[in-house]
Amino acid sequence: MALSLGQIVESLGGRLIGDPQHLIQKLAPLDTAQADALSFLSNPKYQSQLATTQAGCVIVSPAVADATDARTALIVAANPYHYFARLTQLWRQHTRVSDEPLVHPSAVIHPQAHVDATARIGPLCVVERGAHIGANTWLKSGVTVGEDCRIGERCIVHAGVVIGADGFGFALFEGRWEKIEQLGAVRIGNDVEIGANTCIDRGALDDTVIEDGVKLDNLVQIGHNVHVGANTAMAGCAGVAGSARIGANCTVGGGAVVLGHLQLADGVHISAASVVMRSIRQPGQYSGVFPIDDNASWEKNAATLRQLHRLRDRIKSLESALESQKK
Repeated sequence: MALSLGQIVESLGGRLIGDPQHLIQKLAPLDTAQADALSFLSNPKYQSQLATTQAGCVIVSPAVADATDARTALIVAANPYHYFARLTQLWRQHTRVSDEPLVHPSAVIHPQAHVDATARIGPLCVVERGAHIGANTWLKSGVTVGEDCRIGERCIVHAGVVIGADGFGFALFEGRWEKIEQLGAVRIGNDVEIGANTCIDRGALDDTVIEDGVKLDNLVQIGHNVHVGANTAMAGCAGVAGSARIGANCTVGGGAVVLGHLQLADGVHISAASVVMRSIRQPGQYSGVFPIDDNASWEKNAATLRQLHRLRDRIKSLESALESQKK
């Protein structure tokens, strides 16, 4: 597998400074790339590596190209990271095996399910009755799509994902839990990517909804009747409890939790390991992370935190006493 720099620029655009016939056989980071590799520089703080890299070519911004005297070839692009992302797609297109069947023989597809003729269904997938898989969507190995769930076009669903498992719904009656049948489904839009072993529960009555362009990492849990807005991204092990509504263009860091029935406005960004315990109405960055420390110090600080309400009451009493003395 090799592409010339000329072929890459012809396909993706950009301005090439260097030999268009130079062959690229792999993509690699700046610090380990060799003459047969192409790399990129998107963070200016690594610009000094341009003087030492052995890469055959580096994707850089116009400002970096004007400021550097690098001896390597350059592809100049307005947004190097975006250019690199498109390059990885081009690379995958050229390396993907084209003679594999679109539907693996081990996949189980219900006769009343609809799978678009261009969709790819991997080994050991299960597509249940009434499910709908859109054009150019790819279910990798071991994916389960429950009955009546819908996946749009150009989606990628990684290994082990379960779409349409029953939501966690039970009614406590006389000391035992009575199951609430989950009668909704899951609706997933276009251009969604879902990481390995993520679970998206079906709705209790209405559907769970994942809008266009959403990106979910591995091991994400989406509870029943959650609504995730367009182009929102969630990192690994994030969890969203039932009936929460997350706006468009949000990010949720790894291990963060959004409690049930809460609402996050568009453009809200939740730091890793935070717990969202109230609705957030304004865009911005929000954190609720207790800083890491050595265990002895952490225990002392945690003990102090448990006393905050008492300290608050004491301060209020002291303030009131001081105000009385002033009078």
